Amino acid sequence: MKREIIISGFGGQGGLAIGKNLAEAGMAEGLNVTWAPSYGPEMRGGTANCSVVLSDKPVGSPVFAHPTELIALNEPSLAKFEAGVQPGGAVFVNSDVVTDKVQRTDLHAYYIPCSQIAEEVGNPKVGNMVMLGAYVAQTGLLKPETIEAMIHHMFTGSKAKLVPLNIEAFRRGMACVQ
Repeated sequence: MKREIIISGFGGQGGLAIGKNLAEAGMAEGLNVTWAPSYGPEMRGGTANCSVVLSDKPVGSPVFAHPTELIALNEPSLAKFEAGVQPGGAVFVNSDVVTDKVQRTDLHAYYIPCSQIAEEVGNPKVGNMVMLGAYVAQTGLLKPETIEAMIHHMFTGSKAKLVPLNIEAFRRGMACVQ
């Protein structure tokens, strides 16, 4: 098993956090992983993406040309990366931000209302956790409890109060594709 994932969106949407969570959860489950972030000098509001490899065999390089999955958090990300996704691959689209549809018929497309669900759970900043939940539920690649443990690990001290909110967003994301 080897998954090569591109997560892309505007800086501040939490795409890099999705990738980091996938990589850390993969390590916790004994997979070989890489996480390679890439962002412009603008950071918040500029383009940001990351590449994640999750594999049961050693990973030779964090660089790949044709991902098995794409998580597109904004319109430019879908336009830029859709063409490179492997045939039979999957594209996860933040349908509250991206109005275009996946054009290729050889891909599985999942439209996740990240912003709407984040608002429903009480904080627009947890849209990335909604998308992470949808990805985990649809792929079955990682155990939900591993991701929830990562969320507990991310938010400690004064930020520990954010754990229930993020777990609720994650679970709601899972529910929207099951």
